[in-house]
Amino acid sequence: MSRQIALLRGINVGGHNSFPKARQLELARSLGLEEVSVLLQTGNIVFADPGTPPAETARRIEERIAADLGLTVPVVVRTRGELAATVAGNPFPAAVPEPRTLHVTFLSEVPANPARLDALDQAAYAPDRFRLIGRELYLWCPQGIGRSKLAEAVGRARLGVTATARNWNTVTKLLALADA
Repeated sequence: MSRQIALLRGINVGGHNSFPKARQLELARSLGLEEVSVLLQTGNIVFADPGTPPAETARRIEERIAADLGLTVPVVVRTRGELAATVAGNPFPAAVPEPRTLHVTFLSEVPANPARLDALDQAAYAPDRFRLIGRELYLWCPQGIGRSKLAEAVGRARLGVTATARNWNTVTKLLALADA
């Protein structure tokens, strides 16, 4: 059976939006999702594909979180195939040996106007680089993301869509979990 992956934005970060792993599992099951697994505490839920379009699944999860926890938590959902394409489409293969330096921001939609990203002079932020491919924004920060000026600039580029980022370790672990 195919799988879907729900990526919740901004939970259990800095003591905000507390949503423990066990509660994430419980909530997913209460929605009728099956074969549910939760990776880490940061909102990564893998489950059997219910046959519902990913955007509808995201909406249902967001509504249930709001109703049950009183939290506004944006959710982006990808199918297993979409996540596999994200991994295969990595434009920065040199980053793979140092997976902590590579991040993927998953977008709810293709940005209607990516001009804010296009306006960034990537050469000014070297060696850091980014690339937008469809609904994924890849960010490679060879010296780490913590002090990256490019990561900060990309984060400020309001794209008008829901966005949530994961490091490469988490992305590949989610794919492995979806394949298990």
